[in-house]
Amino acid sequence: MHIRQLLRRKGTDVATVEATASVRTALALLSERRVGALVVSADGRGVEGIVSERDVVRALHDRGADLLDAPVSTVMTAQVHTCVPAAGVEELARTMTEHRVRHVPVVEDGVLVGIVSIGDVVKARLDELEEERAQLVGYIQAG
Repeated sequence: MHIRQLLRRKGTDVATVEATASVRTALALLSERRVGALVVSADGRGVEGIVSERDVVRALHDRGADLLDAPVSTVMTAQVHTCVPAAGVEELARTMTEHRVRHVPVVEDGVLVGIVSIGDVVKARLDELEEERAQLVGYIQAG
């Protein structure tokens, strides 16, 4: 399965936040959108960074509550691992595991077209395994 197929199933909506927005604003967006990460983007098309719940929690621990009024740029990850829609789900799973990332923006021709979480990858892989199982059962029963 390719990321393109996964995005067809889950949708291409991506929650974004501007780098200049406050961490408090980012937290509100994370809560409202019920997501674990926001792509940092000025225009919703480019990827400047990514900020996750973990990034905020770790920064809060290190810097205290004053962090809430700081810009997202102070807690975001600027070196973002991205993938293309043609990438394979297994390939992306390896990348996520190797680099210990849970959210990967999907970019095509320099434009943000979706985001994939580790949960999406696991679900896609489980769906593939269930489909293979059903095919094997059908083959055995037909034989």
